[in-house]
Amino acid sequence: MPDTSNSSTASAAIDTPAGSGPAAPFVPRAGLGDDSLHASLPPNRDLTEPTQGPKMPSRDYDAVLFVSFGGPEGPDDVLPFLENVLRGKPVPRERMLEVAEHYQHFGGVSPINEQTREFMAAVRDDFDAHGLADLPFYWGNRNWHPMLPETLRKMADDGVTNAIAFVVSAYSSYSGCRQYREDIQRAQAEVGPRAPRVDKIRTFYNHPDFVAANAEHVAASLAKLSDDAHIAFTAHSIPQPMADKCAYRKQLHETCRLVAEAVGVPEERWELVYQSRSGRPQDPWLDPDICDHIEALGKQGVTDLVVAPVGFLSDHMEVMFDLDHEAADAAKEAGIRMERALTAGLHPKMVGLVRKLVQERRGQCEVEAIGRYGANHDMCPLNCCPPPAARPMRPDGGRPGGGRPGSGRQEVTGRPADMRPSARP
Repeated sequence: MPDTSNSSTASAAIDTPAGSGPAAPFVPRAGLGDDSLHASLPPNRDLTEPTQGPKMPSRDYDAVLFVSFGGPEGPDDVLPFLENVLRGKPVPRERMLEVAEHYQHFGGVSPINEQTREFMAAVRDDFDAHGLADLPFYWGNRNWHPMLPETLRKMADDGVTNAIAFVVSAYSSYSGCRQYREDIQRAQAEVGPRAPRVDKIRTFYNHPDFVAANAEHVAASLAKLSDDAHIAFTAHSIPQPMADKCAYRKQLHETCRLVAEAVGVPEERWELVYQSRSGRPQDPWLDPDICDHIEALGKQGVTDLVVAPVGFLSDHMEVMFDLDHEAADAAKEAGIRMERALTAGLHPKMVGLVRKLVQERRGQCEVEAIGRYGANHDMCPLNCCPPPAARPMRPDGGRPGGGRPGSGRQEVTGRPADMRPSARP
């Protein structure tokens, strides 16, 4: 179960979406005012009220939709998958073919889809054991099969009218929350009036079960190192302007603080850092980069380090490549013993968290949140996590600094994890 980019080196995959917004973000007529997403609106009708399907109470859900990024499952899938990911982005084809070779080293298979299947199976067992066998599960991806439009079409055929969606992202940002809502909205528009209403589950960065799952994995890694080991919590970097308009950094820092507190590591021995940076080198993205941080720790004389990818929900290819290879190599060069903690993944508390969040929206359990902030909103405000602003076009149709259109020399911006230079500057 994955998803949710930016280290300074090329990674093996494009399994997560942070920082990879569309070239032309979808903007509904009156904005996004509610997680009750529905398209095909009459002129000037706001999205704060669903306009299709029966008038059902929001808590009367008849299905659960799992929404993920998607990934190729064989050599023949790689290029079509990458074309889906890069649609509308000025990425040279030769760069896309280079990324395709990364996948071919792994047999053309990303682990993200199989992880989603395993996670859904575990959650299914948990639902059944807690009296929720009546809720069927569906699964739709942003970039590879099962795609969201085909899933929503199947749901409509099955008579689903009011679904609740679990998006594989714990934090608020454009690419980790709002963009998925826009993807659902596009899929609804494609299916038409029969498409079910879909509400999105709130972000859960400070849910006690999410914190506990990460803390147990961090504690297991700390047990293998010295008592003065440091922790580097990692998350997907996003562009600074995007981060300035959402709560991504604040939420991440709170998760890190809560996990560190749970495992007894003081503030001076942990740091929130970032990975999988993309975009132009001159554009500001969240930092420090994990490899730069490891190098700095080595110079400070730190000898033991746990790397904890709390910004990710599963050990997909980007986590495995950027941390298990690149960060591990950086730690070796710095003379640091490094242990990489597991993501929340299939931890029983992470599995049970999905059920609790659905029960919470159905009014069947208490709302849970710990730390300095309360539970996040169920319905996103109109200005929540706005899309990145496109840079102005030149008179000839290109973008500043981007080369002439069609020349193959356009600047690559808003790239997924692999759309970046192959060496750190």
